[in-house]
Amino acid sequence: MAREFSRSQRVAQEMQKEIAIILQREVKDPRIGMATVSGVELSRDLAYGKVFVTFLNISHEEHESDMVKDGIKALNEAAGFIRSLLGKAMRLRVIPELTFEYDSSLVDGMRMSNLVSNVIRDDELRRAKADDQEEK
Repeated sequence: MAREFSRSQRVAQEMQKEIAIILQREVKDPRIGMATVSGVELSRDLAYGKVFVTFLNISHEEHESDMVKDGIKALNEAAGFIRSLLGKAMRLRVIPELTFEYDSSLVDGMRMSNLVSNVIRDDELRRAKADDQEEK
C-alpha cells in the first residue's frame, strides 16, 4: 500500500502544530499579537521551511499595513528562537531554517464571503420590492 503523504508533508503538518503552540506560549513580542499558523511548506530535504501566518487582530483593511509588516519582521527576527524550541519539541536530525510569510487567504476569503452575502441580501430586497409592486 502506497503512502498517501510524503514525509515532508507529514513533518510540515506536525511542525505547523508545534509552531502554533510555540507562538501562543513562548513568544512574547507585542508586535506579533494573535498570530495563527495557516500552513508550512518544507523543502524535500527538510532544510528550509516557509511558515505562513495570519494575524487575527488585524481587519481586512489593514492586512497589507505596517502592522502586518512589523509582525512578519518580528517573527523572522525570532526565527532562531522558534527553531531552537522546535528542535526540543520534535525529534529530527535537521531542524529547517524558517522564514515567515503573511497568508492573506483567510482575509480574502472573508471579504469574498461578505461580498456574496451582500449580493444575496440585495437580490432578496429587489425581489421583495418587485413582489410589492405586482400586488398593487
